[in-house]
Amino acid sequence: MSTYKKEVGTAVQNAAGTLSGVIEGQLWYDSTAASFKYQYPNVTSAGSWSTGGNMNTARDYLGGSGAQTAALAFGGETPPTTALTESYDGTSWTEVNDLNTSRRFLAGAGTQTSTVAFAGDLEPGYSDAAETWNGTSWTTVGSLNTARRGVGGAGTDNTAALAFGGTDAGNPTLAVTESWNGSAWTEVNDLNQARERLGGTGTETSGQAFGGYAGATPYIGYAENWNGTSWTAISNFNTGRYGVAGAGANNTSTLIFGGLPSSSPPAQTGATEEWNGTSWTEVADLANERGALGGAGISTAALAFAGQNPPAGGTLTEEWLGAGQPVGAWSTGNNINTARNQTAAAGDNSASLLFGGNTPPGTGATESYDGTSWTEVNDLNTARQAHGGTGSQTLAIAIGGETPSANTAVTETWNGTSWTEVNDLNSARRLSAAAGTQTAALFFAGYTGSNVGLTESWNGTSWTEVNDMNTARRLVSGNGTQTSALVAAGYVGPDSVTNVESWNGTSWTEVSDIAQKRSGNFGAGADNTSALCIGGWYPPSYRTLTEQWNGSSWTEVGDLSTGREQAGSDGTTDNAIAAGGSDTGIIAATEEWNNPSNTVKTITTS
Repeated sequence: MSTYKKEVGTAVQNAAGTLSGVIEGQLWYDSTAASFKYQYPNVTSAGSWSTGGNMNTARDYLGGSGAQTAALAFGGETPPTTALTESYDGTSWTEVNDLNTSRRFLAGAGTQTSTVAFAGDLEPGYSDAAETWNGTSWTTVGSLNTARRGVGGAGTDNTAALAFGGTDAGNPTLAVTESWNGSAWTEVNDLNQARERLGGTGTETSGQAFGGYAGATPYIGYAENWNGTSWTAISNFNTGRYGVAGAGANNTSTLIFGGLPSSSPPAQTGATEEWNGTSWTEVADLANERGALGGAGISTAALAFAGQNPPAGGTLTEEWLGAGQPVGAWSTGNNINTARNQTAAAGDNSASLLFGGNTPPGTGATESYDGTSWTEVNDLNTARQAHGGTGSQTLAIAIGGETPSANTAVTETWNGTSWTEVNDLNSARRLSAAAGTQTAALFFAGYTGSNVGLTESWNGTSWTEVNDMNTARRLVSGNGTQTSALVAAGYVGPDSVTNVESWNGTSWTEVSDIAQKRSGNFGAGADNTSALCIGGWYPPSYRTLTEQWNGSSWTEVGDLSTGREQAGSDGTTDNAIAAGGSDTGIIAATEEWNNPSNTVKTITTS
């Protein structure tokens, strides 16, 4: 007879509550509840956006086609109008051959290797030009019957497409629809709602038109489906807008994102909505609000690029992954005993050490966490705040910071019982970050009276100055090891930044930015390919935002319960801790990060 032990290799264990150390899918018996249980990871009920590689040329009102990992962007306004074409491979954009006709407010349809681009604004004048792309170059083909700009487009490739809506010299909005068969354009049934600067997705037989500018009702949430013969109105989406982009394989599955919901003053939105064939659902917003952007892909794997969001929005790329991805989450832990900010931590959410900080004044108070509660242990020898720290609960290092009188270079190591002063930093400073272990650490960034990019390496005995960061700054987050570290965001002056740099043991290299500016953020992560950037401050709010780095892009993941800056944090992208910090005042709150977060399921019988 088959048994659980025979099939799985382990017996069903007994526990009074949740089994300690339980793993995904493991069965146990809860003697308190008198029931069998198992654990499984939570997954996203909706998708999320992550950062992709920036385009080479900033622009808006451009055309786009293709898939999330194989896209094409063409034309637009830089200003002036441009013919530039770029190709995306899922990581970076490459400039390829230009359009024959430079223009903005154009549309396109197809794949990365087979696209048709049409219409546009010649600045001055309206265009009826169409061009096809064969993966290498553009060829001018048969013109549209109606020259116009601000059109929407749908289609499969450069032999089958649909152009709809727009505006021309005599009409502020158009409903005209034309079908392309690879040789010529034919007028077919009009849209029900005339409009311009609308979005379009799908195919030439199963397309969708959404949003746009419609004159008397300028920023509309109106949507229509095309069945190959005629247009049918469907449910309005929630945020009316023009200059909107979208992605979708057909008219039963669409993702729309970005756009301009007003024009006085010019405003952008990051609103993202999903169509399932019946209704629209609001899902996660773009990290960067923008309108007049480009889009490509399908509703579960989309690409958003370029658009209006000065000064940097014109090159930004974001990638959408649909529902069903494992999701991390913060949960509330017990408060620290001494509320503080500008503190440091070492360890993870099951075994960590918190030391120093501002209460005020600066303190040497040290607390140890066992995954449940904090215990006061021996203090630092030098009370301080705004210092760096790294290591583990039993082998930690505290570096630099600020004493009541000045910046300090003092370094101390923790042996599980007490702190010992060791050799000082070469450059005293505060508001820096650290990575590594007690015997092999890296200390970087900070403030000496001005922002610095200074980097020092610790070999367990002494500090050595190594190559500086590219961008001098303070109030950054850091994580990783002595030879593989990451620094994110911070304050440059007069503003916070999104800059991220990666350390390879020799030098710093700029990599993809986080989505939102902030300083006083804090971090966790094993190395320069796996990190969290958490919380921080950017006017007018304390951030709850958590972003996760996979070595090439950042994804917004679960938010903190309490928005804050300058907390103590450490751990990995699977198990991290954040303690203390400040919002409107100094706080004692502790939060624990688990990725994926888990749900315990009770097995019932009838």
